[in-house]
Amino acid sequence: MSGRQKKILRTSVQRGMALVFTLCLLLLILLLGVSAAQMALLGEKAARGERDRHIAFHAAEEALMDAERDIEGQPGAPGRSGLFAPDSAAGFAASCGEQPGLCLPAAEPAPPVWLVNELDADDEGATVAYGRFTGAPMQTGQGFLPFRRPRYLIELLPFHAPGEEAGAPAGAAAPASYLYRVTAIGFGASEDTQVVLQTYYRKQMAEAAP
Repeated sequence: MSGRQKKILRTSVQRGMALVFTLCLLLLILLLGVSAAQMALLGEKAARGERDRHIAFHAAEEALMDAERDIEGQPGAPGRSGLFAPDSAAGFAASCGEQPGLCLPAAEPAPPVWLVNELDADDEGATVAYGRFTGAPMQTGQGFLPFRRPRYLIELLPFHAPGEEAGAPAGAAAPASYLYRVTAIGFGASEDTQVVLQTYYRKQMAEAAP
């Protein structure tokens, strides 16, 4: 093989190696681009999910406040406040059926009422929709609004005054013998996003007339 042929062969090999190197570099850049795009999509999905969770969280908070308005009543819209006397269990039933959303606590060792009932059920029974008894408005189903109205249920629990023996019958030493466990479920803009919040609430005592 002549020197000229060797030089041509060496040049061809170098060009072939350069082509292989260039193709590998392009493949690496392509993989990095695909990985960056996937990370951006995952980040956007996570941000959308977090935003949706916040929507559901705030909706559940609104439902807790609506339940408190249901318990306390408000000027011009007393709702069912007459049922929530501190020393009365009227309207509360074990099956939550006598009054929508008003439940007696489950007997031991059964699980709590809020665990065994479908909080997101549409029908009135164990839960009631936001604004059902208070008339409070809420827009839903558009943009960054909840998919549907939140719902809540209220359980009647015995109240023991400070210093009172916990094993004593509720109300044996205090006129205010009940408090309420309120459980609310809120929905995000997506149908699949739900948040459940719970609080304990005691009806405010009316001030005695001077």
